[in-house]
Amino acid sequence: MKNPLIYTFCSLIFLLACHSPTKEISQEESAPPNVLFLAIDDLNDWLGCMKGHPNAKTPNIDRLAARGTLFTNAHCQAPICGPSRASLMTGLRPSSTGIYGQINDKKIRLADSSMTDIVFLPQYFGEHAYKTMGKGKLFHHFAPEGVFQEMGGREGGFGPKPEKRFKYDPEWFGKPKGTQTDWGAYPEKDEDMIDHQTAEWAIERLQQSHEQPFFLAAGFIRPHVPFYAPQKWFDLYPIDSIQLPPYLEGDQDDIPAISQAVHDIPPMPTTEWAKEVGEWKAIVQAYLACISFVDHQVGKVLDALDASPYADNTIIVLWSDHGYHIGEKNRFAKHSLWEEATKVPLIFAGPGIPAGQSCSKPVELLDLYPTLLDLCNLPPNPRNDGESIRPLLTNPSQDWDHPAITTYGWKNHAIKTERYRYLLFEDGSEEFYDHQEDGNEWHNRASDPRYAPIKAALKAQLPKENHPWSPATSAGANDYFKAQKARPQ
Repeated sequence: MKNPLIYTFCSLIFLLACHSPTKEISQEESAPPNVLFLAIDDLNDWLGCMKGHPNAKTPNIDRLAARGTLFTNAHCQAPICGPSRASLMTGLRPSSTGIYGQINDKKIRLADSSMTDIVFLPQYFGEHAYKTMGKGKLFHHFAPEGVFQEMGGREGGFGPKPEKRFKYDPEWFGKPKGTQTDWGAYPEKDEDMIDHQTAEWAIERLQQSHEQPFFLAAGFIRPHVPFYAPQKWFDLYPIDSIQLPPYLEGDQDDIPAISQAVHDIPPMPTTEWAKEVGEWKAIVQAYLACISFVDHQVGKVLDALDASPYADNTIIVLWSDHGYHIGEKNRFAKHSLWEEATKVPLIFAGPGIPAGQSCSKPVELLDLYPTLLDLCNLPPNPRNDGESIRPLLTNPSQDWDHPAITTYGWKNHAIKTERYRYLLFEDGSEEFYDHQEDGNEWHNRASDPRYAPIKAALKAQLPKENHPWSPATSAGANDYFKAQKARPQ
């Protein structure tokens, strides 16, 4: 006869053994998600998944988009690196801080007295029990001291570089200094590229054991100028196969004088020059080669995540700090309030985020801070100017009343909806484009009475606060911005 005490004890052990895996799974499912934060410098919409250029080969970013939600109408808050990244990392608009120009990472908190206690996005995660790690170009250079618990730094600027530029130096053409623009196959190996080192560093962290949830940030510098990458990436794009982007000579004849001044970029090559010397296709080829190179680095990091214990519990966000003109509007540059310079790739993937979705609603890089807090179930930061776009991850086609706003200097704004782009400058001058009729923004319709009610509605949504230029920022080589910063506002 069975001993009832022994039988009961054995049954209890059996039940506990059977239920312990379920308990572990439950704990795993309820664990805070990790964050893999992938920043890319100067990347426009020339991705396969965004159909921005027919030649683009970006299999790794495309597969990330396929496993998550791609925002096809995302825009930066400023069309140059420093203020764009400062806005994203602080959660504040340039018009809220006066950071309109380039700024040293260490000076962001000194830009205004109201910012001395600002908590940067990675720090916020660190204050909520996350392990924070970062390497590469994340802020304008790397990051202010102490922003990441593990600081990987950034080396080499935008190198490596040859002893002499290949095709372009502004001083060769009597222009002022102020750009690293050049293009060509260099160096010989991926291993010599800074982004290779950043990817390997991130891979090492994904292969480590972490007791806390982590926020891991990797900032890639390509396709920022100079457009250098090893020859094998150029070989993906035979020069005879290159298609040029849309271009209309004289399309800026109908824009106001202040827009001409705001968008002046003295050091940069023009499209008319590139056409004259026969270099336009080569520049497009080089930019595409740099994109495919950085796409490969992203792919290596994604593969490492997929092979790690963190694959099923990591939110991935990939973004670029602004777009880039590659010949459109007679320019090879960012530095504009037009579509090619403000539009950026933005992808979210990970647990709870539907795969294979795209969303055409206007969103902003400013929205990353509150969205990541929302996705990780952290308390919102009341200082954030942006909106959580988590509702759009649930339903990409739902009503969305938040346009995307880009600011370039004091009181110069562009506002973008699904259909329209409206530019308003400090002197009241305007530009207006209807993307349903003019996706290239070639014809300024600001004086068309049909659009007056739409302009008025968009104008009402522009920032009410326009903080003066911060003395901690640089006005660059543009004479208009130098004069604007110098005068009272």
